[in-house]
Amino acid sequence: QTMEAFYYSIRHAEPLIVGLNCSLGPEALRPYITAIAQLADCYVSIYPNAGLPNEFGDFDETPERMAPVLQEFAAEGLLNVAGGCCGTTPAHIKAFAQAIEGLPPRPIPQIERHTRLSGLEPLVITPELNFVNIGERTNVTGSRRFARLIREENYEEALSVARQQVENGAQMIDINMDEGMLDSEAAMVRFLNLIAAEPDICRVPIVLDSSKWSVIEAGLKCIQGKPVVNSISMKEGEAAFIEHARLARKYGAAVIVMAFDEEGQADTLERKIEISQRAYRILTEEVGFPPEDIILDPNIFAIATGIEEHNEYGVAFIEATRWIKQNLPHALVSGGVSNISFSFRGNNTVREAIHAAFLYHAIRAGLDMAIVNAGQLEVYAEVEPELLARVEDVLFNRRPDATERLVEYAETVRGQKKERKEDLSWREAPVAERLAHALVKGITEYIIEDTEEARQKAERPLRVIEGPLMDGMNIVGDLFGSGQMFLPQVVKSARVMKQAVAYLVPFIEADNAARGQANQANGKIV
Repeated sequence: QTMEAFYYSIRHAEPLIVGLNCSLGPEALRPYITAIAQLADCYVSIYPNAGLPNEFGDFDETPERMAPVLQEFAAEGLLNVAGGCCGTTPAHIKAFAQAIEGLPPRPIPQIERHTRLSGLEPLVITPELNFVNIGERTNVTGSRRFARLIREENYEEALSVARQQVENGAQMIDINMDEGMLDSEAAMVRFLNLIAAEPDICRVPIVLDSSKWSVIEAGLKCIQGKPVVNSISMKEGEAAFIEHARLARKYGAAVIVMAFDEEGQADTLERKIEISQRAYRILTEEVGFPPEDIILDPNIFAIATGIEEHNEYGVAFIEATRWIKQNLPHALVSGGVSNISFSFRGNNTVREAIHAAFLYHAIRAGLDMAIVNAGQLEVYAEVEPELLARVEDVLFNRRPDATERLVEYAETVRGQKKERKEDLSWREAPVAERLAHALVKGITEYIIEDTEEARQKAERPLRVIEGPLMDGMNIVGDLFGSGQMFLPQVVKSARVMKQAVAYLVPFIEADNAARGQANQANGKIV
């Protein structure tokens, strides 16, 4: 766990002092004390060893060698408390005291309010982050494959589902074991303990998802970093809500709060606002919950159901999100995106278009994160225009026959996803456009032959990177910046770029050698 991730894991305890002791000598601790001194909004201490033990078990660092290093730390404003651990003696402590005498203590920094989560690595949610993807496939209620693997106790393969979500760009993973045939607590604990031994998975924060508090609490006891509880609500009244919030705070977790009270789930804009405001007030004023650790979920419900009362579900969520961001300082907004398209289950073409349109507009209204299938997010700008228009008619309830028109379109593409994916008309475009298309869509199948064609036409191999490949990545950057692409799609684009660059590297090196520039690089290829 990195120093930053570690500190976010313990920060909720409001420590008086956080610091480093034992293990290494002061010089080896320099990068770690520098990192924690910049992060901690409390006092910082260091108690180094007198170096590492030698072959006889003795310590070789003398007071004269250690004291100047601690003096440097103090002079740089890194310390509030200094001492010594293994191998240090009263002579060491005396030398330390003399070295730092008269130097000002480290000032405690004011840390900007942001949601700060962690696995082995930190996740700080700032406005610049744009949108956070929570992988949904490690959920027994939402993934048939994952549910089957857990029921069969095939946990090794179940881990691969989690790993794939992270590899596809999920910045957190949602884990749910609520299934009637499972011992949910035991399954949650077992899976989390296995994840803890997989750094490529547990590097991201965990979202503990259950309708049973006992399952959530069992999970909270297993997690090293700072997780998110999904979820708490007021459906059982304020007393249970406050109790669960206090326990979540005790374990250091952020919380997702469902718009659900004693009267039921909020399905109108007015009810979403009412419950969100009430929950926020209770958490901040009565529980003392940091507002940046409150994640409000105003309920995403299915659209295009054919029931008139459901016609405003899409726009109600979007407008509730906008209201929350304008009126409840530092709170975040989340939701389960797959719910919005449930009416078209089995028709991935339409479902992915609905998700793309919904996310595009919800993010512009202030949606901070959502539970999604990180590997199946469509690019908003790439949705077929007629389909997009019909989806947005439903999403914003723009015409009375919107649902009928979308259902009509859905019938024309049912079962045609494979054919749509195999549309190769883009292969007829000039090579620069083909490279851009491959980067935006994350297609690796033709990247080598297209890169070679571009190389043959370029003055130098490096010009392929500087020209069409960077032009394509600029398009990706623009789409990401405008909320039309998300991190999982950018990850796919980066893989395409990496493959193209790897192909070009030998040609670039040969070209440099031929020009006498073998040791003179224009830059660094990463």
